[in-house]
Amino acid sequence: MLPGLGDLRSQYRFLAPKLRGDGFRTVTADLRGHGGSSVGWPDYGSEAAGEDLVALLEKVGDGPAVVIGSSFGAAPAVWAAAERPDLVAGLVLIGPFVRDHGMPAWQRAAIRLAMSGPWKVRAWDAFYASLHKGGTPPDHDEHRRAIRANLAEPGRFEAVRAMMLRSDAAIEARLSRVSAPVLVVMGGADPDFPDAAAEARVIADATQGTAIVVEGAGHYPHVERPDEAHAAIASFLATLRPDARAVA
Repeated sequence: MLPGLGDLRSQYRFLAPKLRGDGFRTVTADLRGHGGSSVGWPDYGSEAAGEDLVALLEKVGDGPAVVIGSSFGAAPAVWAAAERPDLVAGLVLIGPFVRDHGMPAWQRAAIRLAMSGPWKVRAWDAFYASLHKGGTPPDHDEHRRAIRANLAEPGRFEAVRAMMLRSDAAIEARLSRVSAPVLVVMGGADPDFPDAAAEARVIADATQGTAIVVEGAGHYPHVERPDEAHAAIASFLATLRPDARAVA
Protein backbone atom coordinates (compact mmCIF):
# COMPACT_ATOMS: atom_id res chain seq x y z
CA MET A 1 0.00 0.00 0.00
CA LEU A 2 1.34 3.40 -1.02
CA PRO A 3 0.07 6.56 0.73
CA GLY A 4 -0.40 9.97 -0.80
CA LEU A 5 2.04 12.85 -0.73
CA GLY A 6 2.46 14.58 2.61
CA ASP A 7 1.37 11.44 4.45
CA LEU A 8 2.92 8.34 6.01
CA ARG A 9 2.55 4.64 5.39
CA SER A 10 0.67 4.47 8.71
CA GLN A 11 -2.24 5.86 6.69
CA TYR A 12 -3.03 2.15 6.21
CA ARG A 13 -3.18 1.41 9.94
CA PHE A 14 -6.85 0.38 9.60
CA LEU A 15 -6.95 -1.29 6.20
CA ALA A 16 -3.76 -3.38 6.43
CA PRO A 17 -4.83 -5.36 9.55
CA LYS A 18 -8.18 -6.10 7.93
CA LEU A 19 -6.44 -7.46 4.83
CA ARG A 20 -4.14 -9.57 6.97
CA GLY A 21 -7.25 -10.92 8.64
CA ASP A 22 -8.42 -11.93 5.16
CA GLY A 23 -5.26 -13.98 4.75
CA PHE A 24 -3.13 -11.57 2.73
CA ARG A 25 0.47 -10.63 3.30
CA THR A 26 0.65 -6.84 3.45
CA VAL A 27 3.57 -4.50 2.83
CA THR A 28 3.42 -0.75 3.42
CA ALA A 29 5.94 1.71 2.01
CA ASP A 30 6.63 5.42 2.39
CA LEU A 31 7.05 7.56 -0.72
CA ARG A 32 10.55 8.83 -1.45
CA GLY A 33 11.35 11.79 0.75
CA HIS A 34 8.58 10.87 3.20
CA GLY A 35 8.46 8.94 6.46
CA GLY A 36 11.46 6.64 6.74
CA SER A 37 12.69 7.28 3.21
CA SER A 38 15.83 9.29 2.55
CA VAL A 39 15.69 12.85 1.19
CA GLY A 40 17.58 14.71 -1.51
CA TRP A 41 16.25 12.81 -4.51
CA PRO A 42 16.71 14.54 -7.89
CA ASP A 43 13.20 13.58 -9.01
CA TYR A 44 9.97 13.35 -7.04
CA GLY A 45 7.64 12.78 -9.98
CA SER A 46 5.11 10.01 -10.55
CA GLU A 47 7.34 8.04 -12.91
CA ALA A 48 10.20 8.04 -10.40
CA ALA A 49 7.80 6.80 -7.73
CA GLY A 50 6.72 4.11 -10.18
CA GLU A 51 10.33 2.96 -10.53
CA ASP A 52 10.56 2.78 -6.74
CA LEU A 53 7.46 0.62 -6.64
CA VAL A 54 8.83 -1.75 -9.28
CA ALA A 55 12.03 -2.12 -7.25
CA LEU A 56 9.97 -2.87 -4.15
CA LEU A 57 7.84 -5.47 -5.93
CA GLU A 58 10.95 -7.17 -7.27
CA LYS A 59 12.49 -7.28 -3.80
CA VAL A 60 9.32 -8.50 -2.08
CA GLY A 61 8.89 -11.27 -4.64
CA ASP A 62 6.25 -13.93 -3.94
CA GLY A 63 4.58 -13.51 -7.34
CA PRO A 64 2.50 -10.67 -8.76
CA ALA A 65 0.97 -8.35 -6.17
CA VAL A 66 -2.17 -6.33 -5.72
CA VAL A 67 -1.02 -2.73 -5.38
CA ILE A 68 -3.13 -0.32 -3.37
CA GLY A 69 -2.36 3.37 -3.94
CA SER A 70 -4.02 6.38 -2.33
CA SER A 71 -4.06 9.85 -3.93
CA PHE A 72 -0.55 10.45 -5.36
CA GLY A 73 0.27 6.84 -4.49
CA ALA A 74 -2.13 5.67 -7.20
CA ALA A 75 0.07 7.15 -9.95
CA PRO A 76 3.11 4.90 -9.38
CA ALA A 77 0.70 1.97 -9.11
CA VAL A 78 -0.60 2.70 -12.62
CA TRP A 79 2.93 3.23 -13.93
CA ALA A 80 4.12 -0.11 -12.52
CA ALA A 81 1.07 -1.97 -13.85
CA ALA A 82 1.63 -0.57 -17.34
CA GLU A 83 5.40 -1.00 -17.41
CA ARG A 84 5.70 -4.32 -15.54
CA PRO A 85 2.42 -6.22 -15.85
CA ASP A 86 4.20 -9.37 -14.71
CA LEU A 87 4.54 -7.84 -11.24
CA VAL A 88 0.98 -6.57 -10.79
CA ALA A 89 -2.05 -8.81 -10.26
CA GLY A 90 -4.48 -5.99 -9.59
CA LEU A 91 -4.81 -2.33 -8.64
CA VAL A 92 -6.89 -0.60 -5.99
CA LEU A 93 -6.81 3.16 -6.62
CA ILE A 94 -8.15 5.23 -3.73
CA GLY A 95 -8.95 8.90 -4.39
CA PRO A 96 -6.50 8.61 -7.29
CA PHE A 97 -4.57 11.38 -8.99
CA VAL A 98 -3.72 9.63 -12.24
CA ARG A 99 -4.82 12.18 -14.82
CA ASP A 100 -3.15 15.44 -15.82
CA HIS A 101 -5.75 18.03 -14.89
CA GLY A 102 -3.35 20.89 -15.49
CA MET A 103 -2.75 23.80 -13.17
CA PRO A 104 -3.04 27.51 -14.04
CA ALA A 105 -0.05 29.72 -13.33
CA TRP A 106 -1.81 31.54 -10.50
CA GLN A 107 -2.53 28.26 -8.72
CA ARG A 108 1.07 27.10 -9.05
CA ALA A 109 2.22 30.44 -7.62
CA ALA A 110 -0.25 30.13 -4.74
CA ILE A 111 1.02 26.64 -3.91
CA ARG A 112 4.62 27.81 -3.98
CA LEU A 113 3.75 30.63 -1.58
CA ALA A 114 1.66 28.54 0.80
CA MET A 115 4.13 25.67 0.80
CA SER A 116 7.23 27.79 1.39
CA GLY A 117 8.47 29.69 4.41
CA PRO A 118 8.15 28.92 8.12
CA TRP A 119 4.39 28.35 7.88
CA LYS A 120 4.57 25.53 5.30
CA VAL A 121 4.06 22.59 7.68
CA ARG A 122 1.11 24.30 9.35
CA ALA A 123 -0.35 25.12 5.93
CA TRP A 124 -0.12 21.51 4.84
CA ASP A 125 -1.58 20.31 8.14
CA ALA A 126 -4.62 22.57 7.72
CA PHE A 127 -5.12 21.42 4.13
CA TYR A 128 -4.72 17.76 5.11
CA ALA A 129 -7.35 18.13 7.83
CA SER A 130 -9.79 19.69 5.36
CA LEU A 131 -9.72 16.60 3.14
CA HIS A 132 -11.50 14.44 5.74
CA LYS A 133 -15.20 14.98 5.09
CA GLY A 134 -16.59 11.72 6.46
CA GLY A 135 -15.35 11.95 10.03
CA THR A 136 -11.98 11.19 11.57
CA PRO A 137 -10.68 8.19 13.55
CA PRO A 138 -9.90 8.44 17.28
CA ASP A 139 -6.16 8.71 16.61
CA HIS A 140 -6.49 11.42 13.95
CA ASP A 141 -4.73 14.10 16.00
CA GLU A 142 -1.90 11.70 16.82
CA HIS A 143 -1.47 10.84 13.15
CA ARG A 144 -1.38 14.52 12.21
CA ARG A 145 1.29 15.17 14.86
CA ALA A 146 3.40 12.39 13.35
CA ILE A 147 3.03 13.93 9.89
CA ARG A 148 3.98 17.40 11.14
CA ALA A 149 7.04 16.04 12.94
CA ASN A 150 8.18 14.18 9.84
CA LEU A 151 7.64 17.10 7.47
CA ALA A 152 9.57 19.41 9.79
CA GLU A 153 12.72 17.36 9.19
CA PRO A 154 15.25 18.82 6.72
CA GLY A 155 14.48 18.03 3.11
CA ARG A 156 11.03 16.55 3.68
CA PHE A 157 8.97 19.45 2.45
CA GLU A 158 10.94 19.78 -0.75
CA ALA A 159 9.51 16.37 -1.66
CA VAL A 160 5.95 17.47 -0.88
CA ARG A 161 6.26 20.68 -2.88
CA ALA A 162 7.79 18.93 -5.89
CA MET A 163 5.06 16.29 -5.90
CA MET A 164 2.34 18.91 -5.71
CA LEU A 165 3.72 20.68 -8.80
CA ARG A 166 4.30 17.52 -10.87
CA SER A 167 2.63 16.53 -14.14
CA ASP A 168 0.69 13.27 -14.42
CA ALA A 169 0.56 13.29 -18.22
CA ALA A 170 2.77 10.19 -18.42
CA ILE A 171 0.50 8.37 -15.98
CA GLU A 172 -2.68 9.32 -17.80
CA ALA A 173 -1.15 8.05 -21.06
CA ARG A 174 -0.61 4.65 -19.42
CA LEU A 175 -4.14 4.13 -18.10
CA SER A 176 -5.23 2.33 -21.26
CA ARG A 177 -2.16 0.08 -21.04
CA VAL A 178 -3.12 -1.37 -17.67
CA SER A 179 -4.18 -4.98 -18.18
CA ALA A 180 -4.59 -5.97 -14.53
CA PRO A 181 -8.05 -5.74 -12.92
CA VAL A 182 -8.70 -2.30 -11.39
CA LEU A 183 -10.93 -1.08 -8.58
CA VAL A 184 -11.34 2.67 -8.09
CA VAL A 185 -12.50 3.66 -4.59
CA MET A 186 -13.60 7.28 -4.29
CA GLY A 187 -15.09 9.25 -1.45
CA GLY A 188 -18.30 10.82 -2.66
CA ALA A 189 -17.44 14.09 -0.90
CA ASP A 190 -13.76 14.16 -1.91
CA PRO A 191 -12.97 17.91 -2.11
CA ASP A 192 -9.97 17.35 -4.38
CA PHE A 193 -12.27 16.78 -7.38
CA PRO A 194 -15.12 18.94 -8.73
CA ASP A 195 -17.16 15.75 -9.21
CA ALA A 196 -15.56 12.83 -7.39
CA ALA A 197 -17.97 10.20 -8.71
CA ALA A 198 -17.43 11.36 -12.30
CA GLU A 199 -13.65 11.24 -11.86
CA ALA A 200 -13.92 7.68 -10.56
CA ARG A 201 -15.98 6.66 -13.58
CA VAL A 202 -13.52 8.21 -16.04
CA ILE A 203 -10.59 6.32 -14.49
CA ALA A 204 -12.55 3.07 -14.29
CA ASP A 205 -13.59 3.39 -17.94
CA ALA A 206 -10.01 4.13 -19.03
CA THR A 207 -8.72 1.00 -17.28
CA GLN A 208 -11.78 -1.18 -17.95
CA GLY A 209 -12.15 -1.37 -14.20
CA THR A 210 -14.85 -0.88 -11.59
CA ALA A 211 -15.63 2.23 -9.56
CA ILE A 212 -17.02 2.27 -6.01
CA VAL A 213 -18.12 5.50 -4.34
CA VAL A 214 -18.14 5.67 -0.53
CA GLU A 215 -20.85 8.22 0.04
CA GLY A 216 -20.06 10.98 2.52
CA ALA A 217 -16.35 10.18 2.69
CA GLY A 218 -13.64 12.64 1.68
CA HIS A 219 -10.22 11.99 0.20
CA TYR A 220 -9.36 9.09 2.52
CA PRO A 221 -12.33 6.68 2.58
CA HIS A 222 -10.15 3.86 3.92
CA VAL A 223 -9.42 6.03 6.97
CA GLU A 224 -12.75 7.81 7.33
CA ARG A 225 -14.96 4.78 6.60
CA PRO A 226 -12.58 1.81 6.96
CA ASP A 227 -15.27 -0.86 7.19
CA GLU A 228 -16.99 0.27 4.00
CA ALA A 229 -13.72 0.65 2.12
CA HIS A 230 -12.50 -2.74 3.29
CA ALA A 231 -15.73 -4.44 2.24
CA ALA A 232 -15.38 -3.07 -1.31
CA ILE A 233 -11.70 -3.99 -1.52
CA ALA A 234 -12.23 -7.46 -0.07
CA SER A 235 -14.95 -8.16 -2.65
CA PHE A 236 -12.60 -7.07 -5.41
CA LEU A 237 -9.73 -9.21 -4.11
CA ALA A 238 -12.02 -12.22 -4.00
CA THR A 239 -12.39 -12.00 -7.78
CA LEU A 240 -8.65 -12.28 -8.38
CA ARG A 241 -6.68 -15.47 -8.69
CA PRO A 242 -5.96 -17.21 -5.39
CA ASP A 243 -2.19 -16.60 -5.44
CA ALA A 244 -2.52 -12.80 -5.49
CA ARG A 245 -1.06 -10.99 -2.49
CA ALA A 246 -1.93 -7.51 -1.24
CA VAL A 247 1.01 -5.15 -1.26
CA ALA A 248 0.36 -1.97 0.71
